[in-house]
Amino acid sequence: MEVTINGLHHFKMQSVFVMKIISFFIFLYILSGIASSAEKSPKYTGSSTCESCHQVQYMAWSNSHHSWAWRRPESANVLGDFNNTKFGHAGFTYRFLKESEDYYVIADNGEDKTERFRVHSVVGVTPLQQYLVETGRGHLQALDVAWDSDNNRWYHLYPEEDTSAGTGMHWTGSYKNWNSRCAECHATDYQKNYDPLNNRYTSHQAEIGVGCEACHGPGEAHLSWANEPEKYVTNTWKGTNTKGLTAAYLRNNAESEINLCAGCHSRREPISANSPEPGSYYDNNYRLSLLSHGLYFPDGQIQDEVYVYGSFLQSKMYEKGVKCSNCHDTHSYRLKAEGNALCTQCHNHQGNGLFPSLNKKNYDSTDHHFHQLGSEGAECIECHMPERHYMVVDGRRDHSFRIPRPDLSEKMDVPNVCNNCHQDKTASWAKEEIAKRHPKVQHNTNHFAEVFNPTENRIDYQSVKQHLELANDQKLPAIVRATALERLFPAAGKLDFREIEPLLTDDNAWVRTAAANLIVYSPHTSKAQILIPLLNDSVRSVRLEAIKAFLETTPEKVTFSERLMIKKVMREYQQSLLDKADFPEIQMVIGGVALTKRNIPAAISAFGQAVELDPQLIQAWVMLARIRAAVGETSEAKQMLKKAVEANPDNKELMQMLKNFGL
Repeated sequence: MEVTINGLHHFKMQSVFVMKIISFFIFLYILSGIASSAEKSPKYTGSSTCESCHQVQYMAWSNSHHSWAWRRPESANVLGDFNNTKFGHAGFTYRFLKESEDYYVIADNGEDKTERFRVHSVVGVTPLQQYLVETGRGHLQALDVAWDSDNNRWYHLYPEEDTSAGTGMHWTGSYKNWNSRCAECHATDYQKNYDPLNNRYTSHQAEIGVGCEACHGPGEAHLSWANEPEKYVTNTWKGTNTKGLTAAYLRNNAESEINLCAGCHSRREPISANSPEPGSYYDNNYRLSLLSHGLYFPDGQIQDEVYVYGSFLQSKMYEKGVKCSNCHDTHSYRLKAEGNALCTQCHNHQGNGLFPSLNKKNYDSTDHHFHQLGSEGAECIECHMPERHYMVVDGRRDHSFRIPRPDLSEKMDVPNVCNNCHQDKTASWAKEEIAKRHPKVQHNTNHFAEVFNPTENRIDYQSVKQHLELANDQKLPAIVRATALERLFPAAGKLDFREIEPLLTDDNAWVRTAAANLIVYSPHTSKAQILIPLLNDSVRSVRLEAIKAFLETTPEKVTFSERLMIKKVMREYQQSLLDKADFPEIQMVIGGVALTKRNIPAAISAFGQAVELDPQLIQAWVMLARIRAAVGETSEAKQMLKKAVEANPDNKELMQMLKNFGL
């Protein structure tokens, strides 16, 4: 009995002790909750609040392209001639006028009617300035007629394209919508706020233009420290240090700086609707466009407008740790030196201690460039950073800093800098001249362009093998390796997927993503299980591409924890699609996902929205007709095809489908 009583007493004592421990941890949890709730995210305060303490930096920024990225239509900001001037294009006459303090444009409204629009805001300063107007429901649209501020004239941005009413490329259409396509990179802390049910925007930003806080992060905590440093408490503010500086400013290394710039200076697809936190990891917010045909030439030279990052990633300079601010002043955006002096700050006979692997020699010499000193041909950028023009007048230079390879121009349709100037000569001549003048340099070495060359269209065994060799070559830039995998998609049926699986754990996120997309086509019966680990990848862009690939599979056995992970990433993916519901190309993806889920009404709605946003999306029309026919709605399918042909009268695929329906 005594034992029982003592035992009961011992049990009670244990229970009291356990309850005290539990109470203690609950107390700690409550305290941590109070502490975390006490912490607050700093707010954006506007660039003007930075001026009093940072006058030099503020003055440099205030007239920079970043400052001019988006401004109000005040007289000091409007460069175009609005003195009742006219500009004609494709049979329509645009008029530009000013009344009182407001600026107006008379333009075609997308319905073959003339309409008067008030200028909402202006974009850019040189070499051109664009004008935004609001067309209703919060839609800001960028006019296709812009002001050439270098030559003082109105001109059309796309003179060779069909931008007429009824086409997806008309200025009132989704591709010219400012809210979805442009604003994030022209504003500070941009929030898109799109309502897909009503096709309405209630967009908001902390500041129009790329302000100080777009790069340095929200400034409220830093102001709090600056005003009363003795009272400043670090743990009051999330993500700041003892001076109230945010993480965007604290990470001081090349990769972090490039990451900060790359979000806007790259061709990419956003993952969410709003501006990411300044300084946050690129691949958690964007999916980089690889060296795709049409965007880049086979050798990686820029072709379409790709905004620097993709070409810079290919360069030896990136590999060696060169960052944007080595050449560009971070506040004025201007180059740090004029002419060849910019390059010779490193490329000279003494070298540069920051980059010890540099060859030490005099590059600004006729012995190197073989052109008269001071001439255009003697400029470093003319040979190593060729320029292409976009939007007619906007010259952008290739940042891959490549050695001229006219031998590649002999083999495929790629430009070379020698023949850009010496247009009366052949690529063979240029190749021989380079070999003659630089005999010690190894010429005509293997180049990934010879595998990527689209003109040969090789999908044979040898080509597949070569692409896989590129993908596994760790000496190549990651963007090239990922592109090698992406270009294998048409040949997926010829792959041995045992060679792909190791790339699913590659160090680079782009390589992992491309490998995941290829695994979808694998004959492997357990490909769903192969993809599951990527759903827990630390990089959001990889997780989202993995779930897209996973949707194409049929998993055999999924554990409870894996099921929870799948649901979590699926919600993440659905949110990303919802955030971009104003993109016609995303509506195509939504339609495809709906089909995999056997949700026919959702698929019809998505493909219908896609053709409403872009009437020239042929595949969306085709899918609508096929779905309608498949569910027995033949008359609806016929009506759909008639509308499709009206919008695309020259399309043979749509015409053939109409014939198949007996129309």
